[in-house]
Amino acid sequence: MKLRLLMLGAAMAASSAVAAPRGFTVEDLVNLERVGSPAVSPDASRVVYTVRRTDLGKNRGHTSLWLADVKGATAPKALTDHDSSSTDPEWSPSGDAVYFLSSRSGSSQVWRQAAGGGEPVQVTNLPLDVDNFRVSPIGDRIAFSMAVFRDCLDLACTRERMDAQSKNKASGRVYDRLFVRHWDTWADGRNAVLFSAPLDANGRVGTAPVSLSGTLDGDVPSKPFGDREEYRFSPDGKTIVFSARIAGKTEAWSTNFDVYSVPAVGNAAPRNLTAANPAWDTKGVFSPDGQTLAYLAMARPGFEADRFQIMLMDVASGKKRKLAEKWDRSAGALQWSADGRTLVVDAEDVGQHRLFSIDVASGKLTALTDKGSIGGFDMRRDTIAYTQATLSSPAQLYTTLLSGASPKKLTDNNAEKLADVRFGEFEQFSFAGANGDTVHGYVMKPWNATPGAKYPIAFLVHGGPQGSFGNAWSYRWNPQVYAGAGYATVFIDFHGSTGYGQKFTDAISGDWGGKPLVDLQKGLAAAVKKFPWLDRERSCALGASYGGYMMNWIAGNWPDGFKCLVNHDGVFDTRGMAYSTEEQWFTDWENGGPYFAVPQQHERFNPVHHVNKWKTPMLVIQGDLDFRIPTAQALSTFTALQRRGVESKLLVFPDENHWVLKPANSLLWHHTVIGWLDQQLKR
Repeated sequence: MKLRLLMLGAAMAASSAVAAPRGFTVEDLVNLERVGSPAVSPDASRVVYTVRRTDLGKNRGHTSLWLADVKGATAPKALTDHDSSSTDPEWSPSGDAVYFLSSRSGSSQVWRQAAGGGEPVQVTNLPLDVDNFRVSPIGDRIAFSMAVFRDCLDLACTRERMDAQSKNKASGRVYDRLFVRHWDTWADGRNAVLFSAPLDANGRVGTAPVSLSGTLDGDVPSKPFGDREEYRFSPDGKTIVFSARIAGKTEAWSTNFDVYSVPAVGNAAPRNLTAANPAWDTKGVFSPDGQTLAYLAMARPGFEADRFQIMLMDVASGKKRKLAEKWDRSAGALQWSADGRTLVVDAEDVGQHRLFSIDVASGKLTALTDKGSIGGFDMRRDTIAYTQATLSSPAQLYTTLLSGASPKKLTDNNAEKLADVRFGEFEQFSFAGANGDTVHGYVMKPWNATPGAKYPIAFLVHGGPQGSFGNAWSYRWNPQVYAGAGYATVFIDFHGSTGYGQKFTDAISGDWGGKPLVDLQKGLAAAVKKFPWLDRERSCALGASYGGYMMNWIAGNWPDGFKCLVNHDGVFDTRGMAYSTEEQWFTDWENGGPYFAVPQQHERFNPVHHVNKWKTPMLVIQGDLDFRIPTAQALSTFTALQRRGVESKLLVFPDENHWVLKPANSLLWHHTVIGWLDQQLKR
């Protein structure tokens, strides 16, 4: 008996040791499974979704499809299992199979997997990569996008020209218009063109596809981030609507997207449905009866962060009206209820990203979710499936009912990996910012915070600048990584942030170094006053993109504010930025016009004029494939620091764009940043 008790005690001690709480690490972050892309079956009984896992050995992610029971009666199960990823799931109209994209044949093609299992069937076998697709609601046709040379008469022509280019020993290219490069890719003369093709009795494409948008000088979907949300079939499968911007010589400074209609069989030219609006129109979705088209529209040309207003267009007459006009939020994706009486939409809302339903007749708004941030969502019948994350949880899959019900959680990915992790506690707060306006922010404690202790601060500044650091989970700027390393974090949604009304979002344009800096200063002071565990004397500010700009601005205009700074892909010289960034409309709008027209506006908040006051140690980070804020900006920042004799380091990623995406690079990024904080704040 005594031996048995001793053995039991040893086992309990070992169990306790394993279960001892610990902080969240960079390695945890990189190795998490990522849940996304939910699609509800036509009978609303099942949800197919994606799970992305990290393959550190291959330094990439791998995505597979999973199937969950809507009622949660059975555990989710894998639907695909292959060395190549499976993405973009979509149900067949009958619900007997799932279509998806995969490169398992050597190029990206559409595949079809029976819902009950078995071997998948290849649906397309085309000479070019399929980038995205949709299946007709009646199952007779598929629409998809491919990058082609628009002057080619068939796909073989594009393939042959690409092959010839790859063999050409001369690497030079000649351009006569912008975009020369966009995001992280140099233009090669191809456009993303929308095609369609019939599906045979076996659900395969057996004939040559027809071009639907190739007569237009533009990309469908848009580059660099457009996807299949930008085109849809009508309920009868006879019509497709899509969004496109005519390029010409003005594409780099235009936000004039329009919604077009085209026969699905491609026997007529696309028809512009929103030509009267010179701003951004997109994401058209037909009502179940096909009589109404809902879409999103901005009002101000040239402004990418304008409010997306929901529009309803009568298909027969073309008459349009605004829905929920007084709702001061920018709508995201749209979906109709089965009876056509309700639209479901996602939108940022005071530090959250929520789902809402809108009554089509009255415009009455009802919140469907509360705290946290919605990712993708889908609806069939009365069932809504969605992913939701918070500051203390990566995205999980949930379902709820349009008619009202408590959310049901269907997945618990990463539970085992995070079983012994204690996340930092967080809290939203508000204060009087610039002009006395109410401004919101969040604070987060270190994972092991104890009463009475003070902790060094990682002060995170979001990019955009029209963006938000809210109650969400990030794989690039995640406060829990800092909490796990023993830091408190503070992040402020300053003037210009989204989710607080369009007037608040507008407030940053033309005032980059004004009200936002005041908000950051007042927000940090308010946080320190309210939360005594914050150690103001040991604080470091960190930011990327506009947040990186703010690091340069702080260096010259709040030089005693912090012990150190971390600047990722930040603007150093607004003149250089105006002439080298690819999306010219952005700098034009933010400064009231192009540099040559209003140079004084661009120079008003230019960090380059304040370098003589720089003295705060700074870590500078740059992705060399970042064409949004090109590498010269980072090199100039580092050069200025070195010439000034300011303690500084430069980390460059030759193979990353505006973001750091590769797992190994993410590990290096985080360890370098945390190491910089440790060096500056813990010595």
